[in-house]
Amino acid sequence: MSSTLFAFVVLLGVLIFVHELGHFLVAKACGVRVLKFSLGFGPPVGFGRFRLRFVRGGTEYVVAWFPLGGFVKMLGENPDEADDQEVHAHPGETLGAKPVWQKLAIVFAGPAMNLLLPVAIFAAMLTIGMDRPAPVIGMVEAGSPAERAGLRAGDRIVSLDGAPARWWDEVAEELRGSPGRALRVGVEREGWSAEVRLELAPHAELDEFGNVEHVGWVGIGHGRLRALLGIPDAGGPAYAAGLRSGDLVRAVAGEPVEDWEAFARALAAAGEQGGELAVRVDRSRGEGTETLELAIPRLGSAAALGVMPASVLVSAVTKDAPADRAGLQPGDLILTVDGAPVGSFTSFQDTVQTSGGRELVMRIAREGQVRELRIAPKLETVEVGLGIEEPRYLVGIRSPPTTLVGALAVDREWNPVVSIPRAVSRTVETTFAIVGGIGKFFTGEVSPRQIAGPIGIAQIAGQALEIGWEAYIQVMVFISINLGVLNLLPIPILDGGQAVLFSLEAIKRSPLSLRTREIFQQIGFMVLILLMGLAFWNDLSRHWSKMVDWLRQGAGL
Repeated sequence: MSSTLFAFVVLLGVLIFVHELGHFLVAKACGVRVLKFSLGFGPPVGFGRFRLRFVRGGTEYVVAWFPLGGFVKMLGENPDEADDQEVHAHPGETLGAKPVWQKLAIVFAGPAMNLLLPVAIFAAMLTIGMDRPAPVIGMVEAGSPAERAGLRAGDRIVSLDGAPARWWDEVAEELRGSPGRALRVGVEREGWSAEVRLELAPHAELDEFGNVEHVGWVGIGHGRLRALLGIPDAGGPAYAAGLRSGDLVRAVAGEPVEDWEAFARALAAAGEQGGELAVRVDRSRGEGTETLELAIPRLGSAAALGVMPASVLVSAVTKDAPADRAGLQPGDLILTVDGAPVGSFTSFQDTVQTSGGRELVMRIAREGQVRELRIAPKLETVEVGLGIEEPRYLVGIRSPPTTLVGALAVDREWNPVVSIPRAVSRTVETTFAIVGGIGKFFTGEVSPRQIAGPIGIAQIAGQALEIGWEAYIQVMVFISINLGVLNLLPIPILDGGQAVLFSLEAIKRSPLSLRTREIFQQIGFMVLILLMGLAFWNDLSRHWSKMVDWLRQGAGL
């Protein structure tokens, strides 16, 4: 709780300070008298005589108790100040005395600062250097276009249709292009290089808003496969040697094994000359893990041994879920869905979540025996990350982690002529994605349940801080852009609404009446209250059961 509160207060404090600083600096530059600069609302933070408040240059600076916002109060900002002595004493320093372009500059300065902050952060991160996924293939799915093209784990992708490929996200974005088209991919492998032709197969998955989209797919991933064994056939050498589905290989012939490729290389190095090979595996036993030393025949490959990566191994089945009713059990290895090989848990998850609830035919291996089950996914409301709940089609199984972190490289750029444009480009991309999401909210394509309030933001900040400072900074960037974009909406009270007021006055060539301003502000206040109410309701409904338990404990019930 304390770390979440710390993460929330720091994040909100920085973003509010940056936003209000924009209004403050431009107002000062335009000659407007600033009466008060406040972080938070209410009385100043303080104990006894000590208060986080001081006055300098005619401006009162305050850090207030209620942190959900802040404001810059300018002379002549409100119409009811017409009889204020300060207004009469300094008529040229009022906001109303300034030309429209200066008023708009002051209004837009706050959101602009929220959009400039990510640019500064991204540029600083590039200067310091940050780990970023390198374009190295970590795994290739069975039966995929990549496997048919001859790609292997460990291959480095160096070009896409002749254009250099520096990072994995560039590769992934290009491969998600138009399904059905072919792509020329330059590949390097241990001193050997070639260009292969990849067909982008059509693939259905959910986008970031939970909608089904069709993208290109070749069946490669950045994460490396763990050496987690799947044993589909009880008549094979692996089963006879005592290996079972779910065994995690730790060492071969005394040499540590880190991932599936290391396991495959160890089998190949041992050759096919006969005899036995010592293997150490970890096997789950209920809540614990047992380490076993086994002897397997030297056959030269995983296929000859009769093992495969356990891409989708069932570790738990939810009671009364579709998988449970169909007879799926912990320890089952899912081999195919509707006749297509299951090459990764991600592909399996995409198939289930985009099924629309239709019945799926699954071939599974249980204790080395293959059988067929029919399972119709059910629509359930689940948490999809950071406290946000959305409807998803599920079958009700869990699987152990099947991948490890892929190859990383340091992305560092000392030259500001290069780093700043890159930072601007990344900020613009994120901004357009957020604007698109807001647009889908108003069209109904995005559920209102995705709106998070203070509790949700605090949870997101706390979880990000637990992951690390880089994740926390990325959350700060995302929320800063959100704050900047939302404040530009033409809703009264927000900066965009104030810009509309000033624009109307410019068109009318005279100030709006006090009554018109009051109606405008009241409408804005109601809209803001409704949005805040929705956000608070989402926060409370997500954590309702936890709050009830907490209240019961406090009451001793």
